[in-house]
Amino acid sequence: MAPGAAEAVQQEQPKAVLLQDYRPYPYAVQKLALDFLLGEEKTVVNSKMHVAPSYEGTPPPMVLNGEACVKLATVAVDGKDLLEGEGYTLQDEKLTIENPPNGTFTVDISVEIQPQNNTELEGLYKSSGNFCSQCEAEGFRRITFYPDRPDVMTVFTTKIVADKEKYPILLSNGNLVEEGELEGGKHFAVWEDPFKKPCYLFALVAGNLVAKEETFITMNGKKVALRIWTQAHNADKTEHAMNSLIKAMKWDEERFGLEYDLDLFNIVAVDDFNMGAMENKSLNIFNSKYVLCTPETATDMDYERIEGVVGHEYFHNWTGNRVTLRNWFQLSLKEGLTVFRDQEFTSDLNSRSVKRIEDVSLLRSRQFAEDASPLAHPVRPESYIKMDNFYTLTVYEKGAELIRMYQTLLGRDGFRKGMDMYFKLYDGQAVTCDDFYAAMEEANDTSLGSFKLWYSQAGTPSVTALTEYQKDAGKYKIVLSQNLPKTQDSSKEKLPQLIPVAVGLVGPNGNDLPIKSVNNVPTTDDGTSPTTVVLKLTDWEQSFELDGITETPVPSILRGFSAPVKLFAEYSMDQLKFLFANDSDEFNRWEAGQRLSKMVILQSVSDGKIEEAGLKYIVEAFESVLDDATIDNKIKSLLLTFPDMDVLIDGFNATYPGGADPVRIHETVSALKKAVAMRLRSKFEGTYTSLVEEATKAGLASLDPPSISRRALQGTCLDYIGSTGDEEAMAMCWKAFKAAKNMTDQISALKACTSKSGPVCDEAFDSFYEQWKDNALVLLKWLLMQGASNLPGHTAEVKKLLSHPAFDMKNPNKVYSLLGGFSRSAVNFHNIDGSGYELLADCVIQCDGINAQVAARIVGPFTKWQLYDKTRQDLMYKQLERIAATPNISKNVYEMVSKSLKE
Repeated sequence: MAPGAAEAVQQEQPKAVLLQDYRPYPYAVQKLALDFLLGEEKTVVNSKMHVAPSYEGTPPPMVLNGEACVKLATVAVDGKDLLEGEGYTLQDEKLTIENPPNGTFTVDISVEIQPQNNTELEGLYKSSGNFCSQCEAEGFRRITFYPDRPDVMTVFTTKIVADKEKYPILLSNGNLVEEGELEGGKHFAVWEDPFKKPCYLFALVAGNLVAKEETFITMNGKKVALRIWTQAHNADKTEHAMNSLIKAMKWDEERFGLEYDLDLFNIVAVDDFNMGAMENKSLNIFNSKYVLCTPETATDMDYERIEGVVGHEYFHNWTGNRVTLRNWFQLSLKEGLTVFRDQEFTSDLNSRSVKRIEDVSLLRSRQFAEDASPLAHPVRPESYIKMDNFYTLTVYEKGAELIRMYQTLLGRDGFRKGMDMYFKLYDGQAVTCDDFYAAMEEANDTSLGSFKLWYSQAGTPSVTALTEYQKDAGKYKIVLSQNLPKTQDSSKEKLPQLIPVAVGLVGPNGNDLPIKSVNNVPTTDDGTSPTTVVLKLTDWEQSFELDGITETPVPSILRGFSAPVKLFAEYSMDQLKFLFANDSDEFNRWEAGQRLSKMVILQSVSDGKIEEAGLKYIVEAFESVLDDATIDNKIKSLLLTFPDMDVLIDGFNATYPGGADPVRIHETVSALKKAVAMRLRSKFEGTYTSLVEEATKAGLASLDPPSISRRALQGTCLDYIGSTGDEEAMAMCWKAFKAAKNMTDQISALKACTSKSGPVCDEAFDSFYEQWKDNALVLLKWLLMQGASNLPGHTAEVKKLLSHPAFDMKNPNKVYSLLGGFSRSAVNFHNIDGSGYELLADCVIQCDGINAQVAARIVGPFTKWQLYDKTRQDLMYKQLERIAATPNISKNVYEMVSKSLKE
């Protein structure tokens, strides 16, 4: 590390918050009244806390959180004004009441804030002229002084006063209990939430909005008013979100017996939002990209994501709101659990296999890379500087895998029993991951042993499988071993943890073989023999003997991706081709194709040319998929897809020392894709033409599963056709682009048209922009594709786009689209001249002065610098040093960069 960078990293040394230092708050806030006077220049917030002691002995000081943007006006205890330096102190963003009274008392605080200048989009801010809030994780302290921590739960009453003409709609949590007119063209609304909640679930919206309304009848006959609020010009784009909400409410009743508990459920769509959505009690606030859609402006994937995010936020009403967190280290208790619930929701409504493949693809391409980086942390972290930095794939996606493993180990019925016990024991409380674990054990009268270690040990475990068929004994032996990598977050010795490994055996005829027993223990009580068994790996190494195997099988290991691990198993190309054609587990069928492709790609990268024998295997495997009419078209499109770049980089580093060259890997994948497309061109073109004819007969774009599947395969075929790059192919792609009647087909065609430099590419990008320049959400797709482009020299175009009218550094969606896309470009971001790294670092520094949360997110690609070859490591490290040396760096970016600079 250069001296200047070392000094920069040591400048402020923000203090980390440690799990081991957690102590309960010494006071209970019995109720809280908030009074907002919304203004254009300033907003006045008056609060009254009714406080009771939770301590024993002498009253300790009462510490309230705030930030510099909150201007304190007055503080009073039991109606008596306090003076600074006597009754209270204000230091280090904390207001401390030094000598609170014994027993119960009230605290009145008056502050001023300026939401219109709040570019951090935390606390209360303005978006498109409307007031809105975002308080998770620690945004409430940007509104007023308060114990901003999740274990302080209280009943909120909120009064909002605002100009009626500008802000006719006034919303907050709970039920509307009073509203009326005031002098001077103002009006007011009073909201009461009868359920205790932490302040991170507080919400306020005031603006000129219209609502789509429906009524839901709960399983016990209660009527619930559902409203989705948007700006008037977006009123026609909320039907799918409303339908998704109704489906989610019904699904949660049927799957988990959970009924909505209030008479009103509001969703508000806003354009400026740091995250996807927020589950504030009865007033969900959404990033507009996860609410607004029509077939002309949104892809099938957008529709699925909207359905999933709407479900996710609604499911939080029980897993996050009714039962919340004791401290922020337990974040996965609500997020991992709720991600699992939204995954199951989407799986039950659509294709379970497709959803599983999509979820695991995200986990392995992004979360595994996070586990391998200097920022690796357990599902339950032990320290943080800024909690905002821990809304990570580890907490969310890996956390969801932990919940899924409970269900795998206990069975679906056992998991439901555990959920029922969890709500019975902890409804209305702030609890921990250990409490959830205990509820699962208690409900099922079992011990899950070392499973709890998943919460405290960082890194992706690897599982190695050695197999042997003992023909004479009719047994199949599997030796499983586990290894946990060292990670930067902890020096503690890691221990073996319970890993469920689902296994099946595929016979020579392609059918699954029945398994009578495992280690001489019958697999069922009724004498039947299942074809998939779950092996429980609890030690560093264990042997399992599967009995009743009369034919030589090919093992199908880790079916359904039963645990978030890296599996190392020796498969020949013939075995992978066999599983790709025959495995009854659709996830492992896809996985066999991924393994086959990865073997060929990595060998080709090493050799510097496409490996002919491997290419032949892929061509034959893909041809069989295209010819198989029994496979769903969406599954086909996934089976025909090569592994993600991050997966290939991980595979390369596991096989070859010295770090990966992402440009070389990209070039190899492109060459292989083109070679496959050339050899199967007639198949791809024939399939594509047939699908287009089907779509023409079907008429308007439909959202039924067959139509969605058809469009998926149609897009995949066009992508392969475009990869050949010849004039005939590009003409076909351009024709598809001009003929597209829905956004899914248009984006597929745009991707194919812009895969190669030339007139078609330029015209397609320009045409798409001209068509959609007045639709900000659609232009996010244009920015994303421009940023992610692998056209040589495109870094210069991305730099120009930073000053384009379509881009705004203050809007998180636009930043994530352009710069998030750019960081995924192997050719341009990872250009060996370092220009891509320099550009992103410039943007991180600029963004940090506007929105630290967003800046910390886009700095993420630099944190994985150790994955690459030495030249790129040095270039990325240099940019990390430059960011670290920036004066007044935010705590958010400081934490990301300082951890990354530790070697």
